[in-house]
Amino acid sequence: MSPARPSAEGSGGVRTRLPKPDWIRVRAPGPGAHAETVDIVRRHGLTTVCEEAGCPNIGECWSKRHATFMIMGDTCTRACAFCNVRTGMPRPLDPLEPERVAKAAGDLGLTHIVITSVDRDDLADGGAAHFARVISALRVSSPQTTVEILTPDFLRKDRALETVLASAPDVFNHNLETVPRLYLSIRPGARYFHSLRLLQRAKEIDANVFTKSGIMVGLGETREEIMQVMDDMRSAGVDFLTIGQYLQPSPRHAPVVRFVPPAEFQSLRQIGMAKGFALVASSPFTRSSYHAGDDFAKLQAARRAATARL
Repeated sequence: MSPARPSAEGSGGVRTRLPKPDWIRVRAPGPGAHAETVDIVRRHGLTTVCEEAGCPNIGECWSKRHATFMIMGDTCTRACAFCNVRTGMPRPLDPLEPERVAKAAGDLGLTHIVITSVDRDDLADGGAAHFARVISALRVSSPQTTVEILTPDFLRKDRALETVLASAPDVFNHNLETVPRLYLSIRPGARYFHSLRLLQRAKEIDANVFTKSGIMVGLGETREEIMQVMDDMRSAGVDFLTIGQYLQPSPRHAPVVRFVPPAEFQSLRQIGMAKGFALVASSPFTRSSYHAGDDFAKLQAARRAATARL
């Protein structure tokens, strides 16, 4: 998995996209449940990362009535080179959003819900209290539903992580996204070691919360760099690692340097498990919330098995 040229050069030196290989195939949405999911999301006036980020799994997930809600608006204060969410000055927070999310979760019949957000550097707490209000609303309306949150890095937001964890999510996810060397070009508003420390502190604050993080491949990282990120995550106590293929949302985003074959994803999964992760999801279409409910059940089973061995 060595770096390669970002893209081919066409006539006149114009950069062209790499052709997609056969294993990059998106399933078409199924009838019925997909339309119902669309209706519920629209009826409650909610935003989903499935749509905003152009997730390739939206057809499959929405056909199963699974949607990942993106709170605090559809406009991000950062401009990461891989992300399709719009950048700009967000609108004020909607105080009624937590209840709308909770109602939509009930209408969808979700037993496990994933909540993420845009970056809100404009807010004093980065939106931590809003995350907590959403979780609290879910606990009241759907007490049996397990809650997974995928948060921003809360860079320079004192006590934000403590605020979020005080609401007792079942899974705390924050993605490292890529290897340290590529942060300046791919994730310029973030800091690798700050994000790593955020994950470590989550475990220190609440030893019972499952921690989760993910990276994209195909951006020019080397295999050795991926191994180092795995080791860094394990040192931070991360339980669950996700690895997926980066797909360029538009010509203005970072180009795909390489499409990683499925066999390499399987190899990375095996290496990750050998390094001590409780669970590793690794495939071309793996995303943070893909099969999140099933994976949460696997995490619980892994914890029970580990406890039984003590």
